[in-house]
Amino acid sequence: MMIEPIPRDASVRLSDDGRAVRILDQSRLPNETVYLELSQPQELYEAIASLRVRGAPAIGIFAAYAMYVLARQSPAPHYAPFLEDCRKIRRYLNASRPTAVNLRHMLDRMVSVAAAAPCMDVSSIQETMKEAALSIHREDIAMCRAISEYGLSLVKPGDGILTHCNAGPLATSRYGTGLGPLFLAQERGIPLHAWCDETRPLLQGARLTTYELQRAGVDCTLICDNMASLVMREGKINACFVGCDRVARNGDTANKIGTSGVAILAKHYGIPFYVLGPSSTIDFTCPDGEHIPIEQRDGGEIKDKFFTKPSALPEVKCYNPAFDVTDHSLITAIVTEKGICRAPFEESFAQQFPEAWKGAGQ
Repeated sequence: MMIEPIPRDASVRLSDDGRAVRILDQSRLPNETVYLELSQPQELYEAIASLRVRGAPAIGIFAAYAMYVLARQSPAPHYAPFLEDCRKIRRYLNASRPTAVNLRHMLDRMVSVAAAAPCMDVSSIQETMKEAALSIHREDIAMCRAISEYGLSLVKPGDGILTHCNAGPLATSRYGTGLGPLFLAQERGIPLHAWCDETRPLLQGARLTTYELQRAGVDCTLICDNMASLVMREGKINACFVGCDRVARNGDTANKIGTSGVAILAKHYGIPFYVLGPSSTIDFTCPDGEHIPIEQRDGGEIKDKFFTKPSALPEVKCYNPAFDVTDHSLITAIVTEKGICRAPFEESFAQQFPEAWKGAGQ
């Protein structure tokens, strides 16, 4: 894959002095554009947990930079205590969100970089970790372009695309995954129309997806989540494009809450449903969706967030899972940087990713 430079305006990147992770605070969009530079363990953890940085690939990039920034602060004079500090940082950051497998993958990759250098002095290991984090970011940019190319091949000019949550540059690196084909089509003058689910309760579709698409000049229309069925029935939707936070070995996919409902509707109306994401989101050690942990978030996000006044009584109980699992039988194809995988997904994954498949003991 072609390696592209890291944009200066990237939503996640290393600060100019290398001492902090610089992020665009997504929790304040679209009304405020605020960049933060984070360097302390608690604020790096909080940025993931509070969705200041979100989207599985972006979380992975952020995690790599956070590992480097915190490893740089380690007072350990020698390899063994330094490696133990890295492992402690890894355990701490990994607890911030349980569902996105990119977080674990990139933290593990950064620790393995440190572990592979027992003959180096600590400063040299730190520099190697910095280069590894930058490589992870560059790789994601290249992966997003490849995913976008494959995704664009699945639609034709004039198609209507239903989106859910946000899977654009804010959630990744450059083009995005689920939104990548729309941005690539816009660059090439190919007309597509995006129908954007608002994505309750945190409104990532309304706040973030329409923000990105509108600024890029992509024709888009915002709809409430419960309007998707009508829009499909009216013939306005030709395909559904969504991202993913974790894909199990059998193709079951965890993504933002509400995704499985969109897939069920698409199946009913005979509309192809595509999942787009880098291969790092495929957890080859996870057999199926039943084994994917689902993050439970505070009920205040349902009753209070984005409302001037609470929308329900304080004593009303809330159930607020952040993700749901879309059964593999509802998915038309899973689009990765290596190509388009179709059912049976276990066979397709084994062909596309033989090393990872064997490494997971399959």
